[in-house]
Amino acid sequence: MRRITATGLALSFAALVLPVQSGLAQPSLPENPVHFTQEQAERGRQAYMQGCVVCHGDRLDNGEFGFPLIGSAFENRWAGVSAATFSNMLRETMPPGGAGTLSNQTYTDLMAFIFQQNEVPAGNEELPANPEQLASLYVTAGGVNSQQAALRVGGPGGGFASDVNLPPWPEPRNPLNSIENITQDILNNPPDGSWLTWRRDYEALAYSPLDEINRRNVDELKLAWSLTLPAGPNESTPLVHDGVMFVQSFNDNIMALNALTGDELWHYRRNLPEGVNGRVQRNIAVYEDKIYASTSDGHVIALDMRTGRLVWEADLGSDTSGGPLVAQGVVMQGTMRSGGGPDATFIQGLDAETGEQMWRFYVIPQPGEPGSNTWNNVPYEELNGGSVWTAGSYDPVNNLALFGTAQTYDTGPLMNAVDIPGVNNDALYTNTTLAFDPQSGELVWYFQHFNNDQHDFDWAFERMVTEIEIGGEQRRVVITGGKLGYYDILDAATGEYLSSYDMGLQNLILGVDPETDRKIVDYALYPDGLEDKQVCPHAGGGRSWIPGAYNPETGRMFAPAVETCMTMILVGEGERGSLSSGYRWTIRPRENSDGRYGHIQAFNVGDNMTEHWTARQRPPQSSGVLATAGGIVFAGALDRSFSAYDDRTGERLWNTRLNDVPNSGPISFSIEGKQYIGVVVGYGGAQTVSFPRLVPEITLPAEPSSTVWVFELP
Repeated sequence: MRRITATGLALSFAALVLPVQSGLAQPSLPENPVHFTQEQAERGRQAYMQGCVVCHGDRLDNGEFGFPLIGSAFENRWAGVSAATFSNMLRETMPPGGAGTLSNQTYTDLMAFIFQQNEVPAGNEELPANPEQLASLYVTAGGVNSQQAALRVGGPGGGFASDVNLPPWPEPRNPLNSIENITQDILNNPPDGSWLTWRRDYEALAYSPLDEINRRNVDELKLAWSLTLPAGPNESTPLVHDGVMFVQSFNDNIMALNALTGDELWHYRRNLPEGVNGRVQRNIAVYEDKIYASTSDGHVIALDMRTGRLVWEADLGSDTSGGPLVAQGVVMQGTMRSGGGPDATFIQGLDAETGEQMWRFYVIPQPGEPGSNTWNNVPYEELNGGSVWTAGSYDPVNNLALFGTAQTYDTGPLMNAVDIPGVNNDALYTNTTLAFDPQSGELVWYFQHFNNDQHDFDWAFERMVTEIEIGGEQRRVVITGGKLGYYDILDAATGEYLSSYDMGLQNLILGVDPETDRKIVDYALYPDGLEDKQVCPHAGGGRSWIPGAYNPETGRMFAPAVETCMTMILVGEGERGSLSSGYRWTIRPRENSDGRYGHIQAFNVGDNMTEHWTARQRPPQSSGVLATAGGIVFAGALDRSFSAYDDRTGERLWNTRLNDVPNSGPISFSIEGKQYIGVVVGYGGAQTVSFPRLVPEITLPAEPSSTVWVFELP
């Protein structure tokens, strides 16, 4: 091992131990503890003496610059964690300025030595250097008291005096010590101060009943804390329970934080296979004692809520973007893969305790199944699309899991209907709401919002469940909108179409046929191979995945959007174009635009669907919306602003600028009666890729970063 500077190595191991709170509850002994031989530990000792002892000292805790690698500091941070996670951290941080330059064997030998000094006994089998093998082993530590350790390995001294007794200091409170399991009953009726799904509750309303922060005092909001997350695009919404925040970041990093202070409690890092790049994942889920997440390498994982230890993983064999929905003991995960064929897009149900597959529903019907005759007689193996790239909702009243799907990615073969009896070009189940029994996977009902989509106007987003009055009758309904900014309202139990609302962003849908409940479209705006088309909105969406919010007390929806259009330009002969339509798309402002593209609209939901107010601004909206009982609507925009609006008028009452673009959904939670507002930032997504061209004066960070911000009243 080449010799490295003392200061550099100290900084490298700061990442390993600094965020840890000494009061962390210790996990039980893992089933597959790490193992190593005495010979391997000796090789690790020699490597340690060549480069590590300078910073970390001859006892692993008495170096002048380094942080302790022995005793409670090590045990609290790493006991119960995957050995692969520990190995990955070493490779990412050592040596400073040359991370990953040591051999796999040297890194593993160093691990063996560190484990030995933490009283893990040597055995007859070496610690493997293969990351896949390390993933099945878990770190143990013997609880060494570093102040009393007698270990001497030789080498330079220095550092903190060994005979000093530090004065007593209160241990920080660790909420993991008292966190309760999150039962089905709790998820059905979440406490006011918790945020337990990506939209707070199963019904995906994004409404907080907390009202300490309200119209009178919201302008006094100040920073409570912030924490830099692993860098990269981030569109994930945090969860909060019993004072613990669970947050996801780029490259499949998942952390538990003290929601009061932002201190890290545990950190899971996934070792991605070679050639697999990190992918933005939009949400995690909680159920009983586990955290559930989808990963960039096409897996669903379950982590121990209290330790971050990997409990199980399931290989889906396809890609993900939206995270899991968990209800009634079933983890439900949708998949997506452009051009992956008909078997690449499905919703899968997994046993929440074991990860075993319980059922799978393919979005594209297989030959002979209902709906297989709706793909214009195109051969089955050539079909693709219907991505499920947003998390589902759950209706506990009707015991239904609700998922939305996207369009097909190959529109050309569906453009013109074939003259075959019983065959059409609707393309089920694209742009559809699917309602499942969560335990059996049985499809109870479906509703296709937009058939034969030739413009990439998918309807894959949140499904809100609430009760409203329609025709003098109280109805339990599902409310969902697509990229067109067009909302449909369906009966939650049956999928019966009830009504629609147009936000005024689109020019494609003319209305709804009262007999068939199908959209009436302007076919003059469909691809015909003859002329360019001017269509609103842009394919990125008048509204896209960034979700809205609904206040059940006022019956008012708050929907974020971007005011844009697109020119569909004919491509040359033989060129595929966008979605194989023979056209390519270019973004442009709406006709007679005043240059204000950001759009938050409040509209009344029920019999008389009317616009209540619209707040417009130049920066396009980038984040989801949060509504609160305090009469506030929170939302973020492309200029890195995060704002609070009066839910009665749309007046902006408070605004701050963040370090990057808020692309996730804001949340609200409380600890000991005090309300907080949180939001994650992280450049990425259509909002920060397509729309900056409209506002060239807005300068975005050169490198993607990610931070969780939390605000409070003084």
